[in-house]
Amino acid sequence: MSADQKMFVPSHPLPADRTGLLTTFDPGTRTLAAGYQVAPQFRPLPVDIVFEKDVPVTLRDGVIIHVDLFRPVGTEQVPVIVAWSPYGKGQGTSASVMGVFGLVGLANDAVSGLEKFEAPDPAYWCAQGYAICNPDIRGVVDSEGDSVLWDRQEGRDCYDLIEWLAEQNWCSGKVGMSGTSYLAVSQWFTAAEQPPHLAAINPWEGVSDVYRDMVLRGGMPDTGFAATLQNGSFWGKNRKEDILGEAEAFPLMAELWENKIPDFDQITVPAYIVASYSNTLHTAGTFRAWRRIASEQKWLRIHNTQEWPDYYDPENVEDLRSFFDRFLKGEDNDWERTPRVRYSLIDFRGGDQTAIAADNFPPSGVTSTKYYLDGVSRTLNPTRPDPEASVMYNVGANLDMASFATRFDHETVMVGYPKAHLWVEARGADDMDLFVLVQKLDEFGTPLQQFTAFNQSAMVHDLTERGGSILRYKGSDGRLRVSLRNLDASNSTSDIPAHSFDRSEKLVPGQVAEIEIDLLPIGLIFHPGEQLRFIVSSRSLLGPMMPGAREYVPANSGVHVIHTGGSHASYLQLPIKEG
Repeated sequence: MSADQKMFVPSHPLPADRTGLLTTFDPGTRTLAAGYQVAPQFRPLPVDIVFEKDVPVTLRDGVIIHVDLFRPVGTEQVPVIVAWSPYGKGQGTSASVMGVFGLVGLANDAVSGLEKFEAPDPAYWCAQGYAICNPDIRGVVDSEGDSVLWDRQEGRDCYDLIEWLAEQNWCSGKVGMSGTSYLAVSQWFTAAEQPPHLAAINPWEGVSDVYRDMVLRGGMPDTGFAATLQNGSFWGKNRKEDILGEAEAFPLMAELWENKIPDFDQITVPAYIVASYSNTLHTAGTFRAWRRIASEQKWLRIHNTQEWPDYYDPENVEDLRSFFDRFLKGEDNDWERTPRVRYSLIDFRGGDQTAIAADNFPPSGVTSTKYYLDGVSRTLNPTRPDPEASVMYNVGANLDMASFATRFDHETVMVGYPKAHLWVEARGADDMDLFVLVQKLDEFGTPLQQFTAFNQSAMVHDLTERGGSILRYKGSDGRLRVSLRNLDASNSTSDIPAHSFDRSEKLVPGQVAEIEIDLLPIGLIFHPGEQLRFIVSSRSLLGPMMPGAREYVPANSGVHVIHTGGSHASYLQLPIKEG
């Protein structure tokens, strides 16, 4: 059983930089008057708000958690939006959260400081006739129990909270969920439990498979961000799940990891999902969930920036309010005329296109097109090379990659799911950690990149030069440990390979292995003369996803060989849009 596979380590008290002005345990109800500011740098409240602090809620197993409630003054019953995460409910004014806002270039007065990190702001939502519920979840701060990380246990816990909220005399009985990152992931798990009073969800970029998206992406134990999350986000009086110990103990798919994948078929509630191409933590998981959830009423918006600026952008907040007005308030507004998909196209030179309407993703008119690798000319070509050739590099050498390029002579748009189909060989080793990247070059061969947030300072240049990939978009990447190349036939398609990760098949001398690698979905514009470069390497080409996270050292040695042409015709498959 997965419960037996779970590991725990002691939690620790909330440190000073994670402590906000409202963190201290202080149960009671008070009214915050219009104009109130929790601190001078934050937005004043536009209306009077009732603030119920540290309200106890008992979960089905007897564990007591504590929630903060913000709601409009008056007797009218209102719907409530839940922000479920381990980030302390009083951390909105903490040095940590203000530091993140500074990192992406958001001003503190974009919010009231009453919001949880990555969550809806009570100042705005209470003024629009909604309540906000900020819980300290199981095992966090003053709440009881042992905390877990992205797990079906969280879905059951949030189910209990939602049903408790629906019974409160101020609540209309309609409950929604919103938020980015962790707050998005928790929505998959909660919606899959189908709480009767959950009326709509708004996952704004979030992992949907802890193994494949975060802890062991590509089958590699790249746990740098998992360490940051485990050691830097879960604080309490009891124990917290040891995801790092679990990754070491269970490197293959196990019941523990299956329990950290939501039951997509059980997610039927209306959903407004927000994604981007550039978030190396969340992109794959958000698109996977979009494809697989059973909701008949689901909308997808793909933006061209970073999740935090996008979430707090006033225009996007109003867009979300239209969705919640429809499904939490029952208003007959124009929301259902919203295109089911609105996608963006990245230009890298200031010509991004956004909010392009479509019925699905990829949009109609997209053809999966093979570009064959030519090991002689180091080019990508639409026709299969007849002669077989190979390109090799020594692991650990200065030249530890092999590139292939093509130049476009007419306007070319790619939107959808790329993949690499490669024939590879390891000499002097029985396995390979392979990293691939699709990169856009200008007409002179210069790699093009794009910051995803407002902050483009010299410091952010430093942070993103060899990491911080969520803040600077350098192209669509993928990775695979070759011994874990077995495909999961039930979830793989001709465009999107999915690996089972349930068996290890080591290479033997002279073996040329056929592998498929999924790359993150893309939306790219290539103007005449611009080029595409495809890179295969023995090391991560983007570095850690978060600034300061530990960098993964691949388990590579010997010589890597990429075979091309003839019976070993490796290719890159790209989604080309016609017209």
